Amino acid sequence: MDELKGKTIILGISGGIAAYKSAELIRLFKKEGAEVWVVMTKSAKEFVSPLTFETLSGNPVYSDMFLDSSIFNLQSSISMPHIDLAKRSDLFIVAPATANIIGKFANGIADDLLSTLYLSAISPVLIAPAMNNNMYANPVVQENIKRLKGFNINFVEPGFGELACGDKGEGRLAELDTILSKAKWLLAAKKDLSGKTVLVTAGPTHEAIDPVRVISNSSSGKMGYAVASAARRRGAEVILISGPTSLPVPSGVRFISIKSASDMRREILKEVKKADVIIMTAAVSDFTPENYSEKKIKKEDTEGITVKLKKNPDILSEITSKLRNTQSAIRNPIIVGFALETDGIIKNAKKKLREKNLDFIVANSINGFGSNQNKVTIIDKKGNLYDIPQMSKDGVAEIILDKIVK
Repeated sequence: MDELKGKTIILGISGGIAAYKSAELIRLFKKEGAEVWVVMTKSAKEFVSPLTFETLSGNPVYSDMFLDSSIFNLQSSISMPHIDLAKRSDLFIVAPATANIIGKFANGIADDLLSTLYLSAISPVLIAPAMNNNMYANPVVQENIKRLKGFNINFVEPGFGELACGDKGEGRLAELDTILSKAKWLLAAKKDLSGKTVLVTAGPTHEAIDPVRVISNSSSGKMGYAVASAARRRGAEVILISGPTSLPVPSGVRFISIKSASDMRREILKEVKKADVIIMTAAVSDFTPENYSEKKIKKEDTEGITVKLKKNPDILSEITSKLRNTQSAIRNPIIVGFALETDGIIKNAKKKLREKNLDFIVANSINGFGSNQNKVTIIDKKGNLYDIPQMSKDGVAEIILDKIVK
């Protein structure tokens, strides 16, 4: 309830029309008991006067690398803003964040106070982009965002709607309540998994038919990567074993890349004895081709083709069997499975929970595939059901870890 009380927030404001909304954001932070220090880019001052933010925050507003004498006398404890503000920050937020400032952050460019402060920041960083929809969709901007997420930088995704320029699309600054909630979530981060090792599997597997063709599924890996990121943030040593995805590797995890179900099995069996918690989110293929062609199969060589399949090993059953039945095991890990179903979701999930001897199972429908959100039901071995409303996969990850810790 008091996540922001007594916390120091550094609010970076870059030069976009949404800068005026930052005034209300300051008011919300202050209402929650936070102290707010504002850093503006030169362009931001063209949209809103620094005096507005000084009045609302109750602190001087900074925009220059080098303080003039009047500011220095007012705040003698801050002589080098890019260092001193970074040290006192509990959370560094940039809202709005333009394509320009995102590009600077992603590429280590430090040519003004805000970009230099980012490089000095040791607190969590939260970025709320706001720009024209075409700018936001530009591949360079998306690549910069992807790169920052790989550095464990947090984002509040922009909203969809009418923009100041008259266009309609994705690019509006996220709702202020959403930014406030994400700030609270980051500051409430627990360290309740310190000293524990968490093994997470994620993504699809690729079962090769020939050198260029595979059998796979449309799993994005987002749920597993969210779990790995959340576990690392909560202090765990994290091993992430992942099939092919386009996602950036979460910062601070030990990453093992695999392709096939047999690769997944091999790597899990190497690592599983180190784990206190095993969370199997990967969509591992149940089947693989019985015969593999060393050369690409040419369509002109055959009028039709039949691919005969055989079952892959049941990795989850194998590891629970090994770990549950080993009396001398150093650890008795908590094992969590996932059940993706198109029908009979709860019934089939309960069956899998029982047969595979799991501590929990997370049941979800195919609607979560590839999405940033998920709606799941967590079922424990006593048969208790916890219906989780649709929310971001980051939020679902935190709830799963809360259940594990409890």
